[in-house]
Amino acid sequence: MRADAARNLDAVLQTGARLLALDPGASIAAIAAAAGVDRRTVYRRFATREALLAAVHVAKLDACEKVVAEARLTEAPLLVALHRYAEGIITVSRRWPVDVRQVQDETAAGRLSRLIEHLDTFMVRAVREGVIRPGLPDRWARSLLIHLTNLASHEMPELTSAQGADMVVRSLISGLGPG
Repeated sequence: MRADAARNLDAVLQTGARLLALDPGASIAAIAAAAGVDRRTVYRRFATREALLAAVHVAKLDACEKVVAEARLTEAPLLVALHRYAEGIITVSRRWPVDVRQVQDETAAGRLSRLIEHLDTFMVRAVREGVIRPGLPDRWARSLLIHLTNLASHEMPELTSAQGADMVVRSLISGLGPG
């Protein structure tokens, strides 16, 4: 892909993510205009708004998988891995503000399920290592982690990703720690 075509695609995907998160009915024309490209450029790549949204979901899942891999949830010290994960996901969520829980594609849904499984396994590790108290309902800690990162990502834009991660880690550990 030519460099200008790659830049245009990235602009369309990021702009699409932002506008579709705000208004799921945003038109291709509006997305193209906001991205600074002709709508025909967008239509050459994506036949429908749904196809564009699917591509945005794939881009966000790619970025989330990279964060999980770089956080080293199974081998890094637990609090280090948690902070890396939170900081990375906040950055990804701000860049790709769409909700991937709305994926329609089976492959993308499978990828999302695997990411959630990684977090569930990480939370089992957190309980085993005494960072999260035992006896919580299944999925409670993981769900809270996701909500806290979403809060830091979208409702606290004044925080840097690192500051948001600090708040996420402190809130999770203070609320669910051993007591």
